[in-house]
Amino acid sequence: MNAHHLGRRDFLKTAFAGGALIATAELPSLADDPSLFPKRGGFERLALGYATVRAGATKPFSVLHISDTHLIEAYDDEGEKKLKLKAIRAQTFGGRQEEALRDSLAWAKENADYVLHTGDLIDFQSRRNLDLVKKYFGGAAVFGALGNHEFSPDMWLSDPAETNDEAQKAKTRDRLAAVYPFDVVLHSQVVNGVNFVTLDDVYGTVTEDQVRRFRAEAAKGLPIILCMHVPFYTDEIWRATHKYWRRPARRFDDAAVPPREGDFLRQREDPVTRDFIEYLGKEPLLKAILAGHEHIMVQDVFSPTAVEYVVGGNYMFAAREVLVI
Repeated sequence: MNAHHLGRRDFLKTAFAGGALIATAELPSLADDPSLFPKRGGFERLALGYATVRAGATKPFSVLHISDTHLIEAYDDEGEKKLKLKAIRAQTFGGRQEEALRDSLAWAKENADYVLHTGDLIDFQSRRNLDLVKKYFGGAAVFGALGNHEFSPDMWLSDPAETNDEAQKAKTRDRLAAVYPFDVVLHSQVVNGVNFVTLDDVYGTVTEDQVRRFRAEAAKGLPIILCMHVPFYTDEIWRATHKYWRRPARRFDDAAVPPREGDFLRQREDPVTRDFIEYLGKEPLLKAILAGHEHIMVQDVFSPTAVEYVVGGNYMFAAREVLVI
């Protein structure tokens, strides 16, 4: 398990994709050409939220948390499936995802200490998308968590169909590991006395090996901020998620918790994941959970010591600055 104890300037000197904590001092200059929008204020397109995590840091620092950028590029020679996905998903995400990413990184360079990306930087695997990963976040000394779309070669166009399980991930994990030079299963990084632990839960569940490794991190005795793609759903986060994704959307009829399904149901039915969530609820070292996946900005109390923060989709220019003190 790769854990490094570094200062601000030395911590993660480059960037990565899919999910990473990046020292903003090392980011390139990505701001817009001011001549293009001479009457627009800086970064007006960004929809920013704010949060404070009281983790007991030796020195305060800030993290810009982004997730779900969903880059959709493909080279012309990558085949019919990739080009079809590019066209279809451009209609889904609007085609301005790279702009949103650039705005976010430029804002972070001026206003925050680190950038955290919790998955679905790319919408599907393509040479072009992976080249964009390297363009914006390439290099060494990185850590992070991937999203479910990182593991998707062709989405619903795959033949045979993608199975969305550990076997599915095993098929392409090596390809992703070649681009994301960190442990994609679970990784840790200590910043100013706070242990950022990032794990792969892209289909809503965790494995026994991840649980064992997380407990080893907890044994270090440092405050922990858990970073991952899919939230560990509370009733309130599930209510907001269900409302956003319900088709057609409706007003709340009452305060009842909608029926569990999908990732939330798997988290309650999978014994390893269910027991891990129960353990986390009693772990006093856990100070926050940072997640994405749902494309909405929502938060809820997860445990007596931790709030879970879900950040909105970066493709919609959403981000949240987290002050860690």
